[in-house]
Amino acid sequence: MAEREFPGFTLRSSATKDGSRFAALLSSHPASGGFPSYFSVYDNRSFRDEASAATAAEKALGLVEGVDEEGAPRFAEGETGFDDDKPGYEKPGEERAEADEDEDDEDDDYRHA
Repeated sequence: MAEREFPGFTLRSSATKDGSRFAALLSSHPASGGFPSYFSVYDNRSFRDEASAATAAEKALGLVEGVDEEGAPRFAEGETGFDDDKPGYEKPGEERAEADEDEDDEDDDYRHA
């Protein structure tokens, strides 16, 4: 579990069991006391083990830019936290399909014939 301080709030990363899998979450604890709020991160992903979910939550905590007046974490516009949705990402062990330049030339020849 990691934590970061923001004005009026402390955010903590954690993981929780969600059925047979695990979910990553951030909790926001008011400095003035009171009850924490919980925010699920990476809603469209689940994790097979608690350690993976906790690692993802820590990554999300590192991406937080600030908190709103109620302690909800703010992220950069369009930030998903996933590397695989960024341009140019290649999954380890996989090669990217490249366009065959000769294919384009054949199409050009056909159109000009």
